[in-house]
Amino acid sequence: MTAMTALTTTAPSALHAPVIAWFDENARDLPWRRPEAGPWGVMVSEFMLQQTPVGRVLPVYEQWLARWPRPAALAAEPPGEAVRAWGRLGYPRRALRLHGAAVAITERHGGDVPREHGQLLALPGIGEYTAAAVVSFAYGQRHTVLDTNVRRVFARAATGVQYPPNATTAAERKLARMLLPEDEPTAARWAAASMELGALVCTAKSPDCVRCPIAQQCAWRLAGKPEHQGPPRRGQTYAGTDRQVRGKLLAVLREAVGPVPQSVLDTVWDEPVQRARALDGLVADGLVEPLPGGVYRLPLS
Repeated sequence: MTAMTALTTTAPSALHAPVIAWFDENARDLPWRRPEAGPWGVMVSEFMLQQTPVGRVLPVYEQWLARWPRPAALAAEPPGEAVRAWGRLGYPRRALRLHGAAVAITERHGGDVPREHGQLLALPGIGEYTAAAVVSFAYGQRHTVLDTNVRRVFARAATGVQYPPNATTAAERKLARMLLPEDEPTAARWAAASMELGALVCTAKSPDCVRCPIAQQCAWRLAGKPEHQGPPRRGQTYAGTDRQVRGKLLAVLREAVGPVPQSVLDTVWDEPVQRARALDGLVADGLVEPLPGGVYRLPLS
């Protein structure tokens, strides 16, 4: 069933009211949703939540905002401090990108997170999703916000398939635009509500259709919940990978008060070739700075 076919029986507007009403009753009280978070708090949360569960993000987010309540405060510190504060959230290049965005916001926008989608896209480390999320969640603007949860809700409710494609397609973007409410406040609320629905009810492994506010309109449920027919869904592995080794190396550097000798880093992983490859990768990514004499530290510039 195509998106257009599914939507001929259910107008997009018929989905908005029940999903938003459900969100009003069931939305989690998350710090980045509170008014005091401001645009910077929203931006920080969007960087941290990429590929990382809310439960792991919450304590790091709180500590981050307490230390760096404004972009200028983060920009004034070395990028290595951002990597250190990132802790074990994973994918630490996000910390460097967030630091780079803070520097650019401070230099180009007087320390205020810009409210224009194009200005956000021009910042380092910010792509289409993050720019759309910030202007929608922080400034209440009308933009399609397509994360994994939203894509799954749309795939099931509108197109009748269990899972969306592995990578976002032009057809998905077109569908998201079709489903977007016309007025800005409703569109912004819809973006947050559809995302929360995917996170709490229309989950990947165990969708709770009994609790779903649009179950009666869901194309996938009405079709008998057919099994996924597309390419195998990508799983994430960690144990024994270069990612694990990189994490162990970074953990030593984060906890150190000064540069760390190569001999100390050599103790974190037994396999020397993989260990060297992981360390070289960290250096290439700008997450680790090599110094003369075979010592390493988090980057200062």
